Amino acid sequence: MGAKGDEGLALLLRERRSRGKSMRYCVVGAGNGGLAMAGHLGLMGFPTALYNRTAAKLEAVRWHGGVRIEGAAAGFGRVDLATSDMAEALEGVDLVMVVTPSTAHRELAALMAPHLQDGQIVVLNPGRTGGALEFSATLRAKGARGRAIIAEAQTFVYASRATSRHEARIFSIKNGVALAALPSYWTPEVLASLEPAYPQFKAGGNVLATSMENIGAVFHPALTILNAGWIEGTGGDFDYYLQGITPSIAKVLERVDEERLAVARALGVRSMSAREWLYLSYDSPGGTLYEAIGNTEAYRGIKAPATIAHRYVFEDLPMSLVPMASLGAMLGVPTPTIDMVIDLGSLMHGVDYRARGRTVESMGLAGLSVREIHRIVTEEEGE
Repeated sequence: MGAKGDEGLALLLRERRSRGKSMRYCVVGAGNGGLAMAGHLGLMGFPTALYNRTAAKLEAVRWHGGVRIEGAAAGFGRVDLATSDMAEALEGVDLVMVVTPSTAHRELAALMAPHLQDGQIVVLNPGRTGGALEFSATLRAKGARGRAIIAEAQTFVYASRATSRHEARIFSIKNGVALAALPSYWTPEVLASLEPAYPQFKAGGNVLATSMENIGAVFHPALTILNAGWIEGTGGDFDYYLQGITPSIAKVLERVDEERLAVARALGVRSMSAREWLYLSYDSPGGTLYEAIGNTEAYRGIKAPATIAHRYVFEDLPMSLVPMASLGAMLGVPTPTIDMVIDLGSLMHGVDYRARGRTVESMGLAGLSVREIHRIVTEEEGE
């Protein structure tokens, strides 16, 4: 069904949006990001529910009635409902903000499938590579009846940390974050619905663009794995970017980036290089990636992970690099450096990250041409 045949759903979305600051949010995940988002939404006056699979993590929020926020936003944010019951969490809400590691997206989609309602908007914060595609494919596989709109952000809007189970510090709120809906003709409706709380979200083209602009996939897994000896020897007591990225390691990161860009081109997506991203994000000049990183003052003092058992490996490999390699294999784009990083991480952790990760099969793209993929992400999902 195309956009012109969806007047009923569009009308329902606009009706929900007309509630303005009475629009109801459900934040899924009570970790660093979820606590910050739930507290900030409550602080801004939006009715907010908080869901977490582990009920014990919600006890403090229930006891205090919300989340205390410090930093870039400060005050007490009321949380109207804190629950580990997905049906209860989703009942009557307008916007569902998923703020969990992307490794949980598939399971969460299965849990949500029986309970999502027509016109609800689900935003993955962020989607990593192929998040919205896999989430939607899982909903279809689980027989979801409600016509919810799935969207993904390119990155998380906050830099934040939980300081207790009912408190969070927001270090900064990004000025702009790319977001795309699936299919992309719903993106303006999603942005309009989010605008009262999050004017920071901007149109990101389509979910192929937001997925392939996954710069963390370039910086995090290879850098952590190639510094495994230093990390394990010092507990991460060195500057992760400015000391961990040597000229030799930077060459590996550049090759990972080149392969990411090659897959993006094969998909018909224009994506900026990691070096361009550093310049646009931090005004960091440099003729090479190594020079640009050395000129990024924002990285000064950021320590390495204390262990290689870190989300930079166990999340970014299966949810960022594995789907890129899977897409490359389907489209005939070699990804030898990405493959090497996946294999090294799998060996170090004793985990088959290819088996655990997103693939063209789990994203619902297996065997499709580029034209057919674009039709799914831009025009007519499911045809």
